[in-house]
Amino acid sequence: MERIVYFSCMQRNSILLYGANGYTGELIARYASQYGLQPILAGRKKTAIEALAKELGLPFRIVGLDDSAALQAALEDISLVIQAAGPYHITAQPMIDACIATNTHYIDLNGDLDVFELLQGYDKQAKAKDIMILPGAGFDVVPTDCLALFLKQQLPDADHLTIAFAVIGSALSRGTSISTLHKLGTPGATRKNGQIAYEPMGKKGMSVTFPGYKHPVFVMSIPWGDISTAYFSTGIPNITTYTAINKAAWYFLKAQSAFNWLLKTSFMRSIIMGIFKMQSAGPDQTVRDKAVSYVRGKVTNAKGATVEASMETPEAYSLTAFAVLVISKKIISGDYKPGYQTPSSAYGADLIMEIPGVQREIIHK
Repeated sequence: MERIVYFSCMQRNSILLYGANGYTGELIARYASQYGLQPILAGRKKTAIEALAKELGLPFRIVGLDDSAALQAALEDISLVIQAAGPYHITAQPMIDACIATNTHYIDLNGDLDVFELLQGYDKQAKAKDIMILPGAGFDVVPTDCLALFLKQQLPDADHLTIAFAVIGSALSRGTSISTLHKLGTPGATRKNGQIAYEPMGKKGMSVTFPGYKHPVFVMSIPWGDISTAYFSTGIPNITTYTAINKAAWYFLKAQSAFNWLLKTSFMRSIIMGIFKMQSAGPDQTVRDKAVSYVRGKVTNAKGATVEASMETPEAYSLTAFAVLVISKKIISGDYKPGYQTPSSAYGADLIMEIPGVQREIIHK
């Protein structure tokens, strides 16, 4: 493997988009010019990276995450890394280590609870290097994190937070499906009294009404990144997160504990991986343009007072690309907070409102 390939040289105000040949990475690359950004495209697969770079007229570099020396060399003149290559429980740490070594800001698209907790452990090192680590810069977790802080601002003494979301009319990308495969057979989680509490996946289920959508939506509890990030952003000690799911699938998942051992076997995972690899890379633009994402949140305090708010956003992958680029432009302009941050701890609850097509409303106060 070639250690690094340069298409052109850039000064140290540049962005390196790693995993640019993946579904979401490519979306970010294609939308970047709308935000006045020209990221250096990077990844392991030269053929795919080079073809995309030449199509878009962007520089590129080829480097693997398993070669720390080459990775650090690739970042020496880079201000910001957008880590778009998952699964993050494998890819986050080598890139973070390289960013710390080279004084490079880091953002990613992570939604994995355990990875958020891991990256939070780099806070002191990042502050010492005057760089920002901001995981979850896409649909995981910008809208939910911003809504959590918005609700906290409406009810400052809130001690319980519930957030539910649904993506209507779209589907998972191949990469997201493969990342999800690595979590099969693992438990769900909530936050109780400030601590992460593990529980069966989908332990809770309920119907939710999202303003703007005519039908009630069934949702189940999941270990969404906000179990970590919303706690960091708001300090609310009790947090439960939910996602939309077919009710029949929920009943199936509730029985998952009986066959977790099977889901963890290499034989079963190889079968599922084969199925995922046959699916399309991700929703096409026609689907993305028509699809809508909804978020609804509720906070409660010890006296029983509640505030509820909802949000309607563009389709999840489109929102991810927009959010990443909005945040990237801020960082490159010198607008950042050193250390570990969440989207709302760095840029406030209204960050999400900078993305076209987002609507937010208080529905109960």
